[in-house]
Amino acid sequence: MLCRKDCIVVNKWFRWSMTTTRRDLANDIWHACDIMRRDDGTTGVLEYMEQLSWLIFLKVFEDIEVRLEDEAKFACRHYQPIIEPRFRWSSWARKDWSGEELINFINNELFPYLRNLSGSAEKEKISMIFKEISGNRMRSPYNLKDVIACIDGIDFNNAEDSHILSQVYEELLLRMGREGGLAGEFYTPRPIVRLMVKIVDPQIGETVFDPFCGSCGFLVESYRYMMNSKEITVGEYKLLQEKTFYGQEKKPLPYLIGVMNCILHGLLTPNVVRKNTLEDNIRNIPESSRFNVILTNPPFGGKENRQIQQNFPVQSQATELLALQYVMKNLKRDGRCGIVVPEGVLFRGDAFALVKKELLENFNLHTIISLPSGVFANVTASGQGPKTNLLFFDRTGPTKEIWYYEHVPPEGKKYTKANPITDEDLKDCYEKWKKREISENSWIVSVEEIIKRGYDLTAKNPNRKEDVVHRSPEELIASILEKERQIQEILEEVQEILGESNERQRA
Repeated sequence: MLCRKDCIVVNKWFRWSMTTTRRDLANDIWHACDIMRRDDGTTGVLEYMEQLSWLIFLKVFEDIEVRLEDEAKFACRHYQPIIEPRFRWSSWARKDWSGEELINFINNELFPYLRNLSGSAEKEKISMIFKEISGNRMRSPYNLKDVIACIDGIDFNNAEDSHILSQVYEELLLRMGREGGLAGEFYTPRPIVRLMVKIVDPQIGETVFDPFCGSCGFLVESYRYMMNSKEITVGEYKLLQEKTFYGQEKKPLPYLIGVMNCILHGLLTPNVVRKNTLEDNIRNIPESSRFNVILTNPPFGGKENRQIQQNFPVQSQATELLALQYVMKNLKRDGRCGIVVPEGVLFRGDAFALVKKELLENFNLHTIISLPSGVFANVTASGQGPKTNLLFFDRTGPTKEIWYYEHVPPEGKKYTKANPITDEDLKDCYEKWKKREISENSWIVSVEEIIKRGYDLTAKNPNRKEDVVHRSPEELIASILEKERQIQEILEEVQEILGESNERQRA
């Protein structure tokens, strides 16, 4: 029997071993990225991210098929392969090809085969993914072989390797997006995602939807949350795999990354499709097509043309306002929603006020969490990132009062790329939210007061002593830039309206 001292030594070794294993695996992945970085065909961040993703996908999927085959044999069932044996990872990735033979096989046999798969949901999902990929981008067969060898060394049947890789892949998404200046398109800081999932509390049997899913962080965390909620039956597992998680993504690379991320975390057949969500006409959505839970971080600061705007009751160029209307219209009765919005949504009037009026009258906006500047700094190419708020509402009746929470970083901490927000930082918020506690950084506002303010939802902490609070230069600059962006949007909308008016007069 181990004594306490022995246990301490074993635990220290185990933690060191896990850290070392993770570091080694991460180093292998970064080494593969470095190889692609110097290849003439994959010099850009997006190019080698795509290349790495489809290679990992095929390696993962073979290991998934092996497990499915074993389960079928155990149950005395015939197993119909999803990918034919000669196109599986081990059949070609471990073969001793000459350089040109390998590239010819991938370009002229492997990709055409995968793009034309059909006959089952799994095959059609793979076909859809590979139709979005341009193909092998690497020009040097030697570099390609080295990258394949790196990926081949990962054992996805080893739970430890698989878990570590999922963490490394999350870090890869973060780093790739930051380097490419595109992180905001497909990555939300995971502590924020986990907090939102806990507050919305998705349950087995409910549908979960992210209409702007990017890397599918909300779907992945919801899946993990539900899997850890209880002992899962075979029927419930099948339900989670096939009829629970839904997502939509406009751009091909985030779409590929999202599906890949789901599979790495054990969600094997997510109902994720590639489309521009805002092209959907939301005026008449039947109740049967709506969702129990919506969790999302929609695009900020984008613009949509007049044709897209026609799909919405309140028309605006601002994608964040269109997105808010979209989730409102797609929520089932008694459904629940958590959404990230930029600061401007809270205080802007005109079209924004009309949407907020409907939100308060037809939904229960029960919680607004105000986040400081810098929370999104680690997923932004430069600067502090946008100042954001988390809105939580359900479709159970009109709003009566809103519980506000102003998140203040722990004493002495300032959120930056090198010092991101953590789960520990958000514990106070969650504990106070559960009790709707009133404190120095949480308070309640009646809907009547919000209406008097012209539907201004801004988190104005009544307990804060404004005369002793000084905003940092970074916060002031971020605020000024946000206001300038909003002014620019308004001017462009006015210019567009005037242009249309002049055209009608000329006609």
